[in-house]
This record gives sequence, C-alpha cells and structure tokens, in this order.
Amino acid sequence: CTMMTAITIVREKERGTMEVMLVSPVKPLKIIIAKAVPYLILSMINIATILFLSVYVLEVPVNGSLLLLVLESILFTITSLSLGLLISSATDSQQTAMFISLTGMFLPTVMLSGFMFPIENMPLPLRVISNIVPAKWYFIIVKSVMIKGVGLHAIWKETLILAGMTVFLLVLSMKKFKIRLS
Repeated sequence: CTMMTAITIVREKERGTMEVMLVSPVKPLKIIIAKAVPYLILSMINIATILFLSVYVLEVPVNGSLLLLVLESILFTITSLSLGLLISSATDSQQTAMFISLTGMFLPTVMLSGFMFPIENMPLPLRVISNIVPAKWYFIIVKSVMIKGVGLHAIWKETLILAGMTVFLLVLSMKKFKIRLS
C-alpha cells in the first residue's frame, strides 16, 4: 500500500504527466487524493477478503466487534497511504521510492511491530524506535479486538496514535509537495 502509492505518484513525475496535471484547473490536493483512492479501495477489498477467509475458512474467532476491526484496518490503511504520499513527495525516481518503502517500512514493520518478535524482549533503543512504526499500534489493536474482544474504550490510545500519525504524515507530505512545486 505504501510502496504502490509512492511509486504511482513518482511514476507520474518521471513521465512528466504530473506537471501537466498540476497546471490544469484541478487542485493538487484532489490529484493526490485521486491517486490514493484506488489503493484505499483495493486495500478495503483485501481487508474484507482476509477477514472473510480468517473467520469462515480458517475459523479464527473475532471476539470483539468486526465493524471496529474493519474501521481500525481502514485507519491503518490510510496511515500507510499517507506514508506513501510522503515518500512520493520526497523522491524523484521509482527505484528510490521503492527502496525507501521497502527499507523504511517493510523491514521495520516486520522487525519492530511485535509481529515477529515480542517488543518487550527488544533492547530499549529498539522499543523506543518501535513507537514510530504504525504497524506496532495496528498489531496491538488487532490482537486486542480479535483475541481479547475489547471495544474502542480499551484501544482508544492506539487509535488516537494512528490517527495522529495519519494527520502528521498527510500534513507533512502536502507541505513537502507544495515546496517541490515551487
């Protein structure tokens, strides 16, 4: 999600079509949103497919609210898309965008989210760094809703952190995008 968003916008820059779109009467924000929406829709289809297969084929219990789980998944997807927008506004080539997405997002997500290794067992510096990895907070949310069956009252902090990251990344990427336009 992050990588595809970053690559799509950078590809437009490389081809020169981004400049054509930017001189059109359409506002830059609408262009960026139009580039991100298809990936949001694809991600929502992925979320629905994964949840369907998990619950009905693999019989993984969802002890909490399925709606809450879907909404939190959409929030995480938007956070990932926002990061992709930031990467695309900071890079000029698809290779660079892909490299940053893979090394800057994929590896930290796998290593520092608590998915592969418990965060409690990591050295203190890595535990601190894990706090800026959005997947850590999403992983906590998913475990809490699916396994513990908690509601929003128990995961509001993690939800607020993801929402804050989303807003921060969107604002930063829009500022960076405007700076690069001038």
